[in-house]
Amino acid sequence: MSTQPDSYFIRIDENRYRPTELTGGAWALTEQHISPMIGLIVHAIDRYVAGRAPDGMVVGRISVDILGVVGLEDFDLHVETVRPGRTIELVEATVVAKDRPAVRARVWRLSAHDTSSVAGGQGERLPSPDDLARWAMSETWSGGYISSLDVRPVGAPTPGRTTAWVSTPARLVAGEPSSTLARFVGLVDTANGIAARQPPTEWLFPNLDLSIHLFRQPAGEWVGLDTTVVFGSHGQGLTSTVLHDLAGPVGHAEQILTVRPARR
Repeated sequence: MSTQPDSYFIRIDENRYRPTELTGGAWALTEQHISPMIGLIVHAIDRYVAGRAPDGMVVGRISVDILGVVGLEDFDLHVETVRPGRTIELVEATVVAKDRPAVRARVWRLSAHDTSSVAGGQGERLPSPDDLARWAMSETWSGGYISSLDVRPVGAPTPGRTTAWVSTPARLVAGEPSSTLARFVGLVDTANGIAARQPPTEWLFPNLDLSIHLFRQPAGEWVGLDTTVVFGSHGQGLTSTVLHDLAGPVGHAEQILTVRPARR
């Protein structure tokens, strides 16, 4: 009798990974959900910068372009520095599957300074997830990724507008610790699914990218997604999210959508 894996990926060698069934869905069971992959990219960048002298930098922006479908097969992930620097640095990660680039991500790292005396404008925190009921997103979305989540909405979810907490007990990579940021980022792409404007059986609205801007580093195991989804009249959509941890907002995420009818 098989048991469910406790991680999204298994390391094969330094740059090669194998996805587990927990990455499957949500548009197709034979494809990886991109959310764990984005967390893995940050995990790989963490390992990359850890191999150098400490520089005291923090991540300010993560911009991901999804170039194609990534199946449930082994893939390679390579990291390189695009723009080195002591106060700002741009790092790029490329996922290669079936000998073609499938995902590209660029991450701006910024030098950290004590700006607590001028901090402000962050907005209000969300109610704690401890007092909220779980939401069975698997009733709407299929796949191992959605089934791996603990989702707790703040109020009743509505089409195009939902606020919810998300967490997972699963590791990013089997047997490896991951940073809080990598785990946090690995859940952000869930935003497009929590506030679906239309049933995914009738309309397709996958995102082509994900851009995350942070004004502070997140803490803890919960990701708060205060999400709004807009569909335009010519096949475009936009998912916009205020990102929270338990202490309050930490930044924003945007996802451009391609909207079209599902095949009947």
